[in-house]
Amino acid sequence: MMESYRALVVDREDGETVAALRTLAEADLPEGEVTVRIDYSSLNYKDGLALTGRAPIVRRPPMTAGIDFAGTVERSDSPAFAPGQPVVLTGWGVGERHPGGFAQRARVPATWLEATPDGCDSKWAMAIGTAGFTAMLCVIALERAGLERGAGPVAVTGAAGGVGSIAVALLARLGHRPVAITGRTECRDYLSDLGASEVLPRGARAEAPEKPLLKEHWAGAIDAVGGAMLAHVLAETRYGGSVAACGLAGGAGLKTTVMPFILRGVNLLGIDSVMCPRAPRHAAWQRLASAMPRETLDAMTTVVPLDQVTARAEEILEGGVRGRIVVDVNA
Repeated sequence: MMESYRALVVDREDGETVAALRTLAEADLPEGEVTVRIDYSSLNYKDGLALTGRAPIVRRPPMTAGIDFAGTVERSDSPAFAPGQPVVLTGWGVGERHPGGFAQRARVPATWLEATPDGCDSKWAMAIGTAGFTAMLCVIALERAGLERGAGPVAVTGAAGGVGSIAVALLARLGHRPVAITGRTECRDYLSDLGASEVLPRGARAEAPEKPLLKEHWAGAIDAVGGAMLAHVLAETRYGGSVAACGLAGGAGLKTTVMPFILRGVNLLGIDSVMCPRAPRHAAWQRLASAMPRETLDAMTTVVPLDQVTARAEEILEGGVRGRIVVDVNA
């Protein structure tokens, strides 16, 4: 049994947010039914906010950061999980109110864990991570709202980021026609290789639409940006189409009108991956196991050691990260 472990801890010192690697003891682990030996975590937009202090993500400093992790059960007081079993966790407030995944060990309630799908490993699970899990929830929500294969183009905003990259790949593999919208036109070939039928510059869509309704384009959309981008996409969505909203990189505000909803019957679908109940959570992971093979993820994934995470935090907030960053907590 490991006596001590490394963790990236966020604290407040003299009113400033400080993130630093620390060596912690088993006694520092919180109460919980299952102790996990972590193999990998991942860097998400929310992690960038937490590590830089740009938003009050960490509620109880000092706090081990990292909103997801994957590893192997080391000890279990729950019949649901046995030692040696591979597991994955996203959400539930880890890295915010409960010590998170930027560490070599974690202890959590059994109900927060998901068994890693058969045939998949920890690296695959964190190449998916919170971003990919969220993207899958968006796809499922659009399907339930009526989006069918061949219905027309499906917009993906923030397409070069983590959620966007996996959303593009998922939509393409499921027979839809994803259109990538990005402010990083140098990623055109990357997005095309993931399955984007078209790559559009962010351009005027980064500004609020001049009219409440614009020319109809989208059969559906996955928006990871929010703000003016979401307002613009809503104004361009076809009659009866749906927009799954899951991000706020472009702002938390939404200046729009009721016109898309009452004149075109557009549906705005809110996506929350943190407190997603267990049944839809399990269903999403099972679909990801069949829809996102390792070679697809490898094309969009960079692996970094734990001591490089803080250096990448500002980069992900500035939109400088392409695809997914997986964190090897033992490197």
